[in-house]
Amino acid sequence: MSNKFIRVVSLACSLLFFITIQSAERKPNIIVILADDVGYSDIGCYGSEIQTPNLDKLAANGLRFTQFYNTARCCPTRAALMTGLYSHQAGMGHMTDSKLDLDGFRGTLNTSCVTIAEALKPTGYRTYMTGKWHVTAHARPDSPKASWPCGRGFDRYYGTIMGAGNYFDPAMLTRDSTPITPMIDTEYKPEHYYYTDAITDNSIRYVDEHKRDYTDAPFFMYIAYTAAHWPLHARDEDIAKYKGKYDAGYDAIRKARFERMKQLGVIDPKWTNNETVGDWSKVEHKEWEARCMEVYAAQLDRMDQGIGRIVATLEKNGQLDNTLIFFLQDNGACAEPIGRTGKESRSEKPTLPPMKAGDFVLSTRPKQTRDGRPVLGGPNIMPGPDDTFISYGRDWANVSNTPFREYKHWVHEGGISTPLIAYWPKGISAHGELRSQPGHLIDIMATCLDVAGTAYPSEFAGNKITPLEGKSLRPAFENKRIDRDAIFWEHEGNRAVRKDKWKLVAKGPAGKWELYDMEADRTETQDLASSQPAKVEELVAKWEAWAHRAQVLPWAWTPRYGAKPGDGSDEKGKKNKAIKGNGQFSKETKFNLKQGDELSNEAAPATGSRAFHIFAEITEMAKDGVILAQGGSAEGFTLYLKDSKAYFALRRGGKLSYITTKEANTAKTATIEADLDKEGGMTLNIDGKKVSEGKAPGLLNRTPQDALSVGHDTNAAVGEYEAPFKFEGKLGKVILELK
Repeated sequence: MSNKFIRVVSLACSLLFFITIQSAERKPNIIVILADDVGYSDIGCYGSEIQTPNLDKLAANGLRFTQFYNTARCCPTRAALMTGLYSHQAGMGHMTDSKLDLDGFRGTLNTSCVTIAEALKPTGYRTYMTGKWHVTAHARPDSPKASWPCGRGFDRYYGTIMGAGNYFDPAMLTRDSTPITPMIDTEYKPEHYYYTDAITDNSIRYVDEHKRDYTDAPFFMYIAYTAAHWPLHARDEDIAKYKGKYDAGYDAIRKARFERMKQLGVIDPKWTNNETVGDWSKVEHKEWEARCMEVYAAQLDRMDQGIGRIVATLEKNGQLDNTLIFFLQDNGACAEPIGRTGKESRSEKPTLPPMKAGDFVLSTRPKQTRDGRPVLGGPNIMPGPDDTFISYGRDWANVSNTPFREYKHWVHEGGISTPLIAYWPKGISAHGELRSQPGHLIDIMATCLDVAGTAYPSEFAGNKITPLEGKSLRPAFENKRIDRDAIFWEHEGNRAVRKDKWKLVAKGPAGKWELYDMEADRTETQDLASSQPAKVEELVAKWEAWAHRAQVLPWAWTPRYGAKPGDGSDEKGKKNKAIKGNGQFSKETKFNLKQGDELSNEAAPATGSRAFHIFAEITEMAKDGVILAQGGSAEGFTLYLKDSKAYFALRRGGKLSYITTKEANTAKTATIEADLDKEGGMTLNIDGKKVSEGKAPGLLNRTPQDALSVGHDTNAAVGEYEAPFKFEGKLGKVILELK
């Protein structure tokens, strides 16, 4: 054997060894997939009848976490997920439209945090995002772009800067940092545009382009689907797959899911299933109600199809083996009753002026389609097409959250529990196993940095960075304990702390603390607060210490009328620090208002847990518009006209109650009075004559965070209209008096 041959063989072996070592040390690609407004039991491998074979396959070849948590709402979840901090620390304690002068509630990611993309880029990662951003208050075409994805570490972006919107013509659609519409986008021209498909297609494009142009670099990709957030929009072929699937009603579907969940092991068989909220036997429009759930299922089905196509692309490119994929959801199922009332019907042809191809959709609830058709709701309109805007409502949300309590907004288990699927062929040896270690989406950042071998920065772009809150999930991949003390929550005054098996939780800023044993009773049916006072005291102290440290306090939800027994004060009568803060409101009881007034929180009436009377003088009548509104889609009240009928509406804990006149008012002037009594009784008078009365479940749980406005609604809509819903007539005196 010649020396030359030996040298060639030796060189080849050395090269092979070098390639092997380099391959072994190669950083993994990371993909985080987030679904929107989806319940714990809504995907197949967590108990659903909805077809999600691609997610089920990832779970079968990876891990399912059974006690993973989000923050109960869109914006806070996205902030915490992206930064590894509690949302208040990132400036997103509430939503992007926050007008609070408090660091924890600014409504835009602050400069004291870094995103996963910003943390990974310096170590060689390329970074991509598709879908819903929703962590900036600057969401208009002419807004500053520093808080948009490409300003926060992403190399490429395709998606929507604001929250919800039409799936066939999304609001504030953007490529990189340039606002576009589906019609003028020169880079993506599908035959039929549908936002879920667009997110998938552009994700695949970025994966392919990365393989072509940056084959030696790892990538991080954040895919934020809007499925299955309202409105109920889906493709006909997907809806058809679920025809008749939900004709049996709420209880039958919940019971079937509960049994499957026990069989799958994602819940403990000894837990009690909470009672079904809806009564199918009393549903008037059963076909319409079933159709709502059919469309919702179709939305998730289409998302799953897209995830399957993304995984297939990774496999085709040889990238799948060393890609860590996470799938989770931003909050529990949504009970918000959008477009579920009224008697609207379709016109034969468009009745509104058409929009141009380059006109931006700037509202999450548009009034019309681009070709001029009115956007419709109510049980006369079957959901699904682009000219509808309907949610599936509380009763189906209760099904989605099987077997847990409450919904999006609240921090009982139904609001904060999410599936978490972790799939990584090269890094996770277990296949199809469950992990019960409690975790929180702040842990995603820590895990990404851990698997990438990357340190969390103490400074970034000249700013001092808040220390990381999350813990790496990597020990749980091997079924080891995650070393942490406790997990915390606060949203709209709903608050909780989870330590080991114990969870302390309260509903509303003045709600009483409840205590649950999560091992014996994760469905929160047996409140142990009265029998475990020492444990309550211990956990309250932990929550308060965290709330001060994490910029939760001072907060905006302070009950302005004083504390309630059991929460606002302890048994000795001492003030509980948990409801202190500088979110003060006016102490006045009578407000003389005029058209155009907008009262900030400091000047607005303290309507939480208070009866009140409204007097409004209309000197020039209009057909539509808000006379007076305070609050939004979670908590608030409004007096308004729609199609010449007067409405008095109360939004309590997200549930809408309203009374209305039976006949349209044709008078040119009128006085309208609305009363809410201390028992929740609602009365509507026109020109001194009672025209309608009804009953709400009670008074407002809290004073709304959104301010008060006269002649329009400047915030999220309280009633069944699209804000600002300006009153085009003229108002004289408008008086609100607290009782």
